[in-house]
Amino acid sequence: MDKTLLVIIGSIFVSNIVLAQFLGICSFLGVSKDIKSSLGMGTAVAFVMVLSSTITWLVYTYALLPLGLGYMRTIAFILTIASLVQIVEMFMKKYMNAMYKAMGVYLPLITTNCAILGVALLNIQKDYSFIYSIINGLANAVAYTLAMVLIAGLRDRLRDANPPEAMKGLPLLLLVASSMAIAFMGFAGII
Repeated sequence: MDKTLLVIIGSIFVSNIVLAQFLGICSFLGVSKDIKSSLGMGTAVAFVMVLSSTITWLVYTYALLPLGLGYMRTIAFILTIASLVQIVEMFMKKYMNAMYKAMGVYLPLITTNCAILGVALLNIQKDYSFIYSIINGLANAVAYTLAMVLIAGLRDRLRDANPPEAMKGLPLLLLVASSMAIAFMGFAGII
């Protein structure tokens, strides 16, 4: 239980996939314009991240390693993630069309979201068991969604601000995101 809690807290707060490891920044900055689309993107990424953590661990352990093809893991993982994203995209297009349109180009870009591939590779590098790979995938999905919702909430508040002309738009957003990253670094002393 102690290791499980450490993995969960460590993944969400200490080494947040977006704010500490700086993976998945493209969608973090692009889709976080409002809380609803951030939650939608976070949910889609969470679904793909948990499933890809599960499936990539199985592919690596039961297909690549026995065949001596461990060096092919990145390619195999990308193919797995791309397949899962296609399933999510078809589902959202059919059942959540408004959300599908709100995410625009960022939904298919989940395939190349380095946060998802990063979690799958971290599971292998840290030699996590099957259960811990799923737990780590879920915790990183929560971390990603948390970062997305937090920045969306802050962006919403910033719409009422009147910053200097040079700070409007992306410069202010990057300053706020870096302040969030610094705040999350404060959790590093906990574990």
